[in-house]
Amino acid sequence: MTERLRQVSLTGLGTPLMVLVMLAMMTLPLPTFVLDMLFTFSITLSLVVLLVSVYILKPLDFAAFPSVLLVATLLRLGLNIASTRVVLLHGHQGGDAAGKVIEAFGQVVIGGNYAVGLIVFAILIIINFVVVTKGAGRISEVTARFTLDAMPGKQMAIDADLNAGLINQDDARSRREEVAAEADFYGAMDGASKFVRGDAVAGILILFINLFGGLIIGMSQHDLDLGTATEFYALLTIGDGLVAQVPALLLSVAAALMVTRQGGSQDVASQMVGQIFNNPRVMYVTGGVLTAMGLIPGMPHVAFLSLAGASLGAGYMIDKREKQAQLALAVAAQQQAALPASAEPEIKELSWDDVQPVDIIGLEVGYRLIPLVDKAQDGKLMGRIKGVRKKLSQELGFLVPSVHIRDNLDLSPTSYRISLMGVSVGEASIYPEREMAINPGQVFGEMPGMTARDPAFGLPAVWIEPSQRDHAQTLGYTVVDASTVVATHLSQILQTHAAELLGHEEVEQLLKMLSKSAPKLVENLVPGTLPIGVVVKILQNLLQEQIPIRDLRTIAETLAEYGARSQNPVALTAAVRIALSRMIVQNINGLEPELPVVTLDRQLEQILQQSIQVGGEEGASIEPGLADRLLQSINRVAQRQEAAGQPTVLLTSPALRPTLARFVRYGVPGVHVLSYQEIPDTKQIKIVGTVGQ
Repeated sequence: MTERLRQVSLTGLGTPLMVLVMLAMMTLPLPTFVLDMLFTFSITLSLVVLLVSVYILKPLDFAAFPSVLLVATLLRLGLNIASTRVVLLHGHQGGDAAGKVIEAFGQVVIGGNYAVGLIVFAILIIINFVVVTKGAGRISEVTARFTLDAMPGKQMAIDADLNAGLINQDDARSRREEVAAEADFYGAMDGASKFVRGDAVAGILILFINLFGGLIIGMSQHDLDLGTATEFYALLTIGDGLVAQVPALLLSVAAALMVTRQGGSQDVASQMVGQIFNNPRVMYVTGGVLTAMGLIPGMPHVAFLSLAGASLGAGYMIDKREKQAQLALAVAAQQQAALPASAEPEIKELSWDDVQPVDIIGLEVGYRLIPLVDKAQDGKLMGRIKGVRKKLSQELGFLVPSVHIRDNLDLSPTSYRISLMGVSVGEASIYPEREMAINPGQVFGEMPGMTARDPAFGLPAVWIEPSQRDHAQTLGYTVVDASTVVATHLSQILQTHAAELLGHEEVEQLLKMLSKSAPKLVENLVPGTLPIGVVVKILQNLLQEQIPIRDLRTIAETLAEYGARSQNPVALTAAVRIALSRMIVQNINGLEPELPVVTLDRQLEQILQQSIQVGGEEGASIEPGLADRLLQSINRVAQRQEAAGQPTVLLTSPALRPTLARFVRYGVPGVHVLSYQEIPDTKQIKIVGTVGQ
């Protein structure tokens, strides 16, 4: 443990020590040997940063790059100050006055000719300042802007995956942190590119300051003639400038690589080799052009023809590799086809085993959608369907049955169909090679593509190319892939038809689980108080009104109390709703202390009460003309509440509640019908409207 703490402490001292070294270089005179070591360290650091930028898989793997760039730039500027002091103090002594590294760059790199040195330095500055730095700065600026603009769309996509059950809370949190880190990184890169640009300008100014300052000092203080002073100080100054510009150019290239690369499963080197040298036709054409140029009289035949041979050879190797891969696939297909066919089964008499039960939940797909459900082809739909089942099972309170998936050649190639108990309840067409950009209600532009409707909620949408995903998110669209579209549609259908998924077997399992913690309660309830069929009907009623049955203990205790008085499922469902009132209201309005409600006009309520007294709760009916006017009135109130961002709650008497709940369930989805007895004591009600005739 002590060794671990010591290692962490030493690791954290690197940057503070480097800052102290920079301050020392700016204020204290350094011997030439130390300067040589620091110049070498600067070049080494730049090489390391460049190679890390090449070999990382995505930019966020090197999130510290902006800080590293700042520290390396300040280190180099500190070295410029230290070397300037040495050059101006000891430049009259000759070429090695400022150290061996500066002398080597002044003598070896430019051959001791300060005119050549000035030209080489100017070219390096132009390459660094005009080409690399300017381009990287522009890309950083644009990327930072689009990354920030795309954040709302990415957040909505994460929320959509979370609501569809494709990811859990931890995955959503980590993805949100990654989106925020990406925005912070590109914002920092936009600022860091200004460091590199300013460093290039500082290099030009430092060169001219050192050159003119050296000439003045050499001629005035050391009695050197103009030629000697120019030779000494120009070579030292240019050598110093080149020593600084080489690591500066390396860091500029590293910054450009960071902002121009795409995240993926390969580093830059692998991507370049894999994408440039993957087409034999390109290499053949290149080899042919080089051969033609090499045969022209006067051209350097050896250079052109040798590269032409290399290009043709590379094309041949790539072509051979592709043919071998195709041959291997063909052989595998032939071997599969050559397997002995199973013997024709003997015809036997029919039995009850030949009568297959219908699937509780079925998903049929067209042949072009088979890769979505095939694990061998990296199909993601199977995993997402499991996520939907898990999320709904946790929310509803019982195990959602498994989904039986099969292909159906009667469907169009890109269509799918969802069925419950063998009856189709949903069907749509999707495009697996595209992504769906859904308009959530407010977007800042239109996307080109194939217009469609989100099959789950009917929102307007566009099928776009995957490369347009970031742009669509920037405009405010919620972008999901084809597998997510199917999974969301399935989730919405299962949630709407949850009551149909609960049967005797599921209720038996629920009671068996409850008996582990409350055995006497279950024993007294079934069959002592109520038959199992009545309990199933009550739980189905709750699910039909979107009420989870997770709190099975409270439901069972309420049924055990009221079951001795009545076995009417409607009356018992009302009693259970009152017992679950806190959960029901909390699901509607959260923890808000005040609940906005809509009430019925007194005269309308009396008319409806008379209808129930005549027909009973099960046989109550509303006169068609009155029903139409009532539906329109409720719809207007619901639209007004939705525009205000509030839920629509219709508050009525306990006798009217079941009838009105059935009436608005399909006429105005999303309206909650509560009775006066279902409002908890802790909630204050606020009447925001009245429904009349």
